Amino acid sequence: MKQTWKPGNMLYPLPVVLVSTRGLDGKDNLITVAWAGTVCTNPPMLSISVKKIRYSYQALHDTGVFVVNLTTKALVKATDYCGVRSGRDEDKWERLKLTKEEADLVPVSMVGESPVNIECRVVEEKELGSHVMFLAEVVNVHVDDRYMDEKGRFCLEKAEPIVYSHGVYFNLDQKLGTFGYSVKKPEVKKPDAKKPDAKKPDSSKSGYKKPRKKIRKTQF
Repeated sequence: MKQTWKPGNMLYPLPVVLVSTRGLDGKDNLITVAWAGTVCTNPPMLSISVKKIRYSYQALHDTGVFVVNLTTKALVKATDYCGVRSGRDEDKWERLKLTKEEADLVPVSMVGESPVNIECRVVEEKELGSHVMFLAEVVNVHVDDRYMDEKGRFCLEKAEPIVYSHGVYFNLDQKLGTFGYSVKKPEVKKPDAKKPDAKKPDSSKSGYKKPRKKIRKTQF
């Protein structure tokens, strides 16, 4: 039996990302965001939602640029820390010993330890209620080539990405299927080719004697 609850956010699990910002004063900061997602393919766009009381909100509002850094099992402690500590009180980059890498197209630092860094430029800021949504266009993407396979495919699963669900961080450690596998026709095995008939012995070769036919004698 299912229970009926009042309306609430039950869309879980979610990607949990580190968003890096730089204020007008030049100060870099990191904020953990789980209210994030893809919103469009062409042009590539995503959104993040942040409360106005968060320290990073002002930098997002003033500059209109940020970087989304994907998180991994190795970054889970840093991911949690950046969500419970404020940049008003400390330099989280220094505290966590994270590597700063300057982005190419937006004036923001990227997390060097992250397998994917997504440079974003805000196209719309929309107040929704408890959160302000920043709708942004993806202007550049960086991927760690350590996770490229020999065929040139980026294997994010090798970086051990994490997700967030009801206050708990989880990793993704089992592949269940690929896009479209449910309607893919099963492969039909081709029958084995027939083996060629055994060759008849070559009578021209030395040492070969053709068998003589037996003749039945008839008595009269």
